[in-house]
Amino acid sequence: MPSPSSAHWLSLIGSIWLQTINGPNSDFPVYSSQLKELKHISQVQLNFLAFASDAGKLFGWFSGVAALYLPLWLVAFVGAAFGLVGYGIQYMFLDSAGLRYWHLFVLTALAGNGICWINTVSYLLCINNFASSSRVAVSLATSYLGLSAKVYTSLAETFPGLASSKAKTYLLLNAVVPLLVTVVVAPSLRVFDLKSCGVSSDAAFLAMFAITLATGACAVVGSIGSTSNGLSSKEHMASLGVLLAIPILIPAALKIREILTKIREAKRENRIHDLGTDDSLSVESVVVVDVSADADADADAEAKEEADGVVKKTQEEIGGLRLLRIPDFWLYFFSYMFSSTLGLVFLNNLGQIAESRGVAQTSTLVSLSSSFGFFGRLLPAFMDYYSKKSGYSISRTGCMATLMAPMAGAFFLLLDQRDFFLYLGTAVIGTCTGAIASVAVSATSELFGTKNFGVNHNIVVANIPLGSLCFGYFAAVLYQREAGARGTLTCSGAGCYWNTFVVWGSTSAVGTLLCTVLYARSRNFAGRLPVRIPSCLSRLANLV
Repeated sequence: MPSPSSAHWLSLIGSIWLQTINGPNSDFPVYSSQLKELKHISQVQLNFLAFASDAGKLFGWFSGVAALYLPLWLVAFVGAAFGLVGYGIQYMFLDSAGLRYWHLFVLTALAGNGICWINTVSYLLCINNFASSSRVAVSLATSYLGLSAKVYTSLAETFPGLASSKAKTYLLLNAVVPLLVTVVVAPSLRVFDLKSCGVSSDAAFLAMFAITLATGACAVVGSIGSTSNGLSSKEHMASLGVLLAIPILIPAALKIREILTKIREAKRENRIHDLGTDDSLSVESVVVVDVSADADADADAEAKEEADGVVKKTQEEIGGLRLLRIPDFWLYFFSYMFSSTLGLVFLNNLGQIAESRGVAQTSTLVSLSSSFGFFGRLLPAFMDYYSKKSGYSISRTGCMATLMAPMAGAFFLLLDQRDFFLYLGTAVIGTCTGAIASVAVSATSELFGTKNFGVNHNIVVANIPLGSLCFGYFAAVLYQREAGARGTLTCSGAGCYWNTFVVWGSTSAVGTLLCTVLYARSRNFAGRLPVRIPSCLSRLANLV
């Protein structure tokens, strides 16, 4: 199998940078309280605004269709343009009475749909440019999406004078940053044919893992707070920026190696040519290539794999309306909704949860959830890389079920009102939410094939707006009821989210059960990689 070249790696770096800035909605909890006061809206209306960003994903399948006919760089620009319009108009007219609530809803939904377009580009680049390592590439790229909230909060703290208020500062960053990054990476957003380049990609992946771990560590240190570690916001942003830029050295180094390899090959050909034309050689040199020997070797290798018990199973390509008629789709849909989507709803409400508990530093909690979400998204990349090296394939549905169990426990931990459990629960939920979202990208192709992936996955993530509406509205109604009982607009104390956490924890437990059933149903074909099992078990499976 040919190794990815410098061009393939350049597209991966472009995908990583796009993912880093493609979560502008994740900073909503930081300025949601200020937005609530500024526009005089209720908690229920505020939750509907959080839902609006997810509602844009209902039409995310348009990006999958567009990617079939348009260049990927143009698809990315469409997504960035939607974000520019959605957040840009809010920034310009936020203080105006003419910007009404329904305007905010529509503009936020438009910006949320733009996120789907950029995500589709990143996923397709990783899947098509890294055929044999697509799982690792997808997990690496999507892990950086978990850093979005951290990047935006760091930028806002570094440049506090960008706008007259915190809300306008974040809206300006959300509008401008994705477009600027898209302009920078647009030339690399292409699908390249895999050709033998003579250079293994193992060292490049290991280097990328090291850089990614260092970036995550930097994000966690910054999430603790500048007062406790002596690092100013500008110094932290500078160090984070350097770590985000360093990956470009990987395709640069690969390009240099490719050039040197071509030079060596050219010199070798010249030497062979000189020897062949030497007058002192009276016998003509003939090079004979035994093609049949290579074919026999390939056949022997395939026979050896069968003898060793390598079972290759391919899943049928499924797409369109047929997807909705498959029981596995609905098991997958609701298990995703009761886990990762529920975690996103919790993170969207993190600002109000922190306020009800008397925690002043909401940005610290948001940064913490973002940093641990980053590590959660990165975890599948490590597992896929080492499982691929060992010849095993890890079931994505089984991995998702394993990640859902701790998430359910974390919601019940939040019933304890001590701040420690709030931080611990936020870290666990952020980690599991990020990991499940990353695994789900590969699970979609594992369950339903890769041919219609762009459309299929956007149909799957339609569970996000549905879950956001149901779970968010439920939490807002309970919050509003507790606040009304006290005769105030804001709620404080243990009762504000106590019942919500009980219901969310129970729902997450149901999601774990659904995903376990899905794993039991799909494990026979789960995994696109060859699954190596003992030969005796292979023969037993064939008999069954």
